[in-house]
Amino acid sequence: MKIFTLSVIALTVAGLSACSLDGDDGETGASGVNSLTVHTDLPQGDTHCPNSGVRFDSGLDANADGQLSDDEIADTSYVCAPGSNSLGGAALLTSVNNDWFQAAATEVQANKQVWLDATNSSTGTAQITSQGQVNSKAELQAMVENLRGTAKNVILFVGDGMGISTITAARILDGQMNGLQGEEHQLSFDKFPFAGLAKTYNVDAQTPDSAGTMTAMMSGVKTDVGVIGVNENIERGDCSTVAGNELVSALELAEIAGKSTGIISTARITHATPAATYAKSADRNWEDISDMPQDAIAAGCTDIAAQLIGFEASLEARYSGLDVDGIDVVMGGGRRHFLPDDPAFNSNDAVSEVEGDRNDGRDLTAEWQNMYPTGVYVTDESGFNGLNTETTDKVFALFNESHMQYAAERGNDVAGEPSVAQMTEAAINVLNNNAEGFFLMVESGRIDHAHHAGNAYGALHDTLAMAEAVAMADELTSDEDTLIIVTADHGHVFTIAGYPKRGNPILGKVVNVGAEEPALAADDLPYTTVGYANGLGFRNLGEETDSDEGYNYDIDAGRKDLREIDTTTPGYHQEALVPLSSETHSGEDVSIHAKGPGAFLINGTNEQSVIFHVMDFAADLVAEADRSL
Repeated sequence: MKIFTLSVIALTVAGLSACSLDGDDGETGASGVNSLTVHTDLPQGDTHCPNSGVRFDSGLDANADGQLSDDEIADTSYVCAPGSNSLGGAALLTSVNNDWFQAAATEVQANKQVWLDATNSSTGTAQITSQGQVNSKAELQAMVENLRGTAKNVILFVGDGMGISTITAARILDGQMNGLQGEEHQLSFDKFPFAGLAKTYNVDAQTPDSAGTMTAMMSGVKTDVGVIGVNENIERGDCSTVAGNELVSALELAEIAGKSTGIISTARITHATPAATYAKSADRNWEDISDMPQDAIAAGCTDIAAQLIGFEASLEARYSGLDVDGIDVVMGGGRRHFLPDDPAFNSNDAVSEVEGDRNDGRDLTAEWQNMYPTGVYVTDESGFNGLNTETTDKVFALFNESHMQYAAERGNDVAGEPSVAQMTEAAINVLNNNAEGFFLMVESGRIDHAHHAGNAYGALHDTLAMAEAVAMADELTSDEDTLIIVTADHGHVFTIAGYPKRGNPILGKVVNVGAEEPALAADDLPYTTVGYANGLGFRNLGEETDSDEGYNYDIDAGRKDLREIDTTTPGYHQEALVPLSSETHSGEDVSIHAKGPGAFLINGTNEQSVIFHVMDFAADLVAEADRSL
């Protein structure tokens, strides 16, 4: 048995005196009490979990003895292991029996109790849905338990690399672009009623990568750097260690439960973040077979692109008797990983002499079309605009050879491509055709790439593009049946510094309060508000909107004379302190924003794997999938 303690502070306000004078001391307030969550492993044969599992008891430690006695238990819930004929038995046990999974499940129970305690101690009635009000702790407890499974739809937005400083700077930029000073502005998800923090470290790394962080969000299990959909017992790059360490993702559970499923990314659809929704790979870089070592191919491992096309068959093979219809909406970049390395297969807007990378001769786009003859394969904006979302049941859209364009560069795409907001709108309209609901993951992947290139302009504009997509999803869905979570996989070494006055251009040079000219550093040179701790360093590329253009120049870190430089242009790349070939991720916490059923479970500072458990609570994914078998 494990006991987790959370401090609940009881405050007594004795009185306030006028004119800022000290008044008489008030009476001593009541001592605080602790909220305890007890995690108990259950053996096989347990009444509630016949195949073993974990029971979570929580409540207030009223007698302050550090133990949760029976009369102090206010809430009990269970995470049960499946039987041999349930969810493939051993497959889900890999997740359920994992320490990270159990720890995150415990955190969710603790978050629930924190919310219950805080709500119960507030004055007046407590409101947790737009319709239901409660007037007692018992009613509140019952209402919370009844919220499990009330989300028909789940939408997870991931701003890749969208750390807290990125959100802050994007918020200010958006406000300033709309005629405000900027700091007081709010992005769409800033207005969500619930927020918390996620710790982003991987099992083996203080500063994470996207493969490990997204696996945590999708499966409830933290794992190592560079591996996808598997736990930390795997050895990166060793195909033989995959078997037996595969994890079950939220998208897979939704698919098994009969929901429609969708994936959107402005990066390659085989890139780490989107891949973690559907793939199991010993290396995130195995995007197609040409990226794999011969020993991995010989051992039977499958590249990530092939796993996407074979998702339906693979899922059915893992769970005996299962019949699913596959992922319904896939939109993003990365055509090269689906096409043979033969110019005869080039798309109309190919930018390389040979667009495809595959050296096995397979055209996975043709295989998808043969598999789903009523589905629609899309490669450009014209095809996207021609979609009939009321009648289309499957969409496979690959808009670029590699990643999609940066938001600021989108207008320069050869054949045109939709915005992430437009893709979100189309996806929801297609997925909504299923009365059972849907699971949708939307990644704004190019925030990360612009930061790696040291180009704040690009990163912030891609953040604003994602905020528009969140607003679109919010408009098209209801808080009554749709959980929306907005978060990031990790941050970047991107900072907001100096003491600029209110309304100072966020991409500009620091101008201090009361001043009109840029402030000077100790080297008598001006400096910008935003910058990077490491990376490629200074570039002054004017109106260039492709952040990646910065890689075509030598590393130029350190201080520069910016007196005659317009640092607000799209092509300006900020100064960097430490010279590196690419700016790095940061190890900071990232924010989580949520609304809809189950959103109240987002509070405090959490392991990143908690996000899976919140989605599971909201849509009851594990239980619904189990009932479908």
